Amino acid sequence: MAMPYPFASLLLLVVPLSQAANQSPLPLGSLPAVPTLPLLQALQTRAPGSPGWQVGPASGQPLRYMLALYRRAADHEGRPRRSRSLGTNTVRLVQASSPGGQPWAGRWYFQALTYQLEGQPEAEHLLRATVVYLPSLSLAHGRLLCALELVVASEAHRVLLSPAARPRHGWAEVDVTPYLVLGNSSVGSLALRHVCVRAGRAGRHDAPVAPGHPFLLLYLNDTQAGLAPPAAEPHRHRRDTGTLAHDLPNYLREQGGEKSDCSLRPFPVSFAQLGWDHWIIAPHRYNPRYCKGTCPHLLRYDYHAPNHAVVQSFVHQLVDANVPRPSCVPYRYSPISVLMIERDGGILYKEYENMIAESCTCR
Repeated sequence: MAMPYPFASLLLLVVPLSQAANQSPLPLGSLPAVPTLPLLQALQTRAPGSPGWQVGPASGQPLRYMLALYRRAADHEGRPRRSRSLGTNTVRLVQASSPGGQPWAGRWYFQALTYQLEGQPEAEHLLRATVVYLPSLSLAHGRLLCALELVVASEAHRVLLSPAARPRHGWAEVDVTPYLVLGNSSVGSLALRHVCVRAGRAGRHDAPVAPGHPFLLLYLNDTQAGLAPPAAEPHRHRRDTGTLAHDLPNYLREQGGEKSDCSLRPFPVSFAQLGWDHWIIAPHRYNPRYCKGTCPHLLRYDYHAPNHAVVQSFVHQLVDANVPRPSCVPYRYSPISVLMIERDGGILYKEYENMIAESCTCR
């Protein structure tokens, strides 16, 4: 059976960045086989549908805007910044379709725009929606001043939309959430009219320059973004992690000199090596990291090991060597933010939970 995506087989084949830095994609079968990494498995559902898949219309102003949003929200490794203010884990940029034709009439520019919203995943719940546009554009002999009108019911009814806040870096955002959510359901499309006028000195004329189409931003809460959170040990104020070792006579003195090499290890993966760099915009690589090493006989407090692991270690040492020692596994995870181009030409920012190991423990 043919796989639904041409790169699906690569999800079982991962190349560390140190091996891939100056190499072209390797032929299938020559890469080391390792278990599927969670992020790559999550991204597989958004992979291109054919080898000839193109980036499409996601370029120019929309792409620059989303790159700026990404850089405010995440660092160069994709970790979400603590200071980010997106308020959600998913932002989707929707491009408008227009009927075409000649939009200019003298100094005026009129362009009808339609944003199709059907087919949004059920797990993505709309929190907020804004339309982003440039209210002013410099020309050689003046400026192009623009506004948006909401088309209600028919062309005969229009509502002038005002920016929700002061323009940021030249961009203005208009909140259109009330027009997309009616009761408990969402509408299937949004119709706007982009209106601009050339302002300048009398007798001066610029060649008609079509302004970029405004684009729709959907701020969504994806309830399935990544893996389910791992079970975490609650913070306890009573005697707990690692303290059982101190209660056994002479154990600390006998075992205290042993050092453990259970620790985080890097494992960077290049999206270019997977052939995905034409649709994954940022980050350029993914370093999930992993935990490796032998757990010490004495589980120190900083390992955050549960008391069960402490008991298991004692049983292995003092009672039955057939009982395995605790294993070195990740203890804490962080999310990763990914900016990607979708198959329909839209741009998607998404945070995937529990994708980067941040510390290790013994269990």
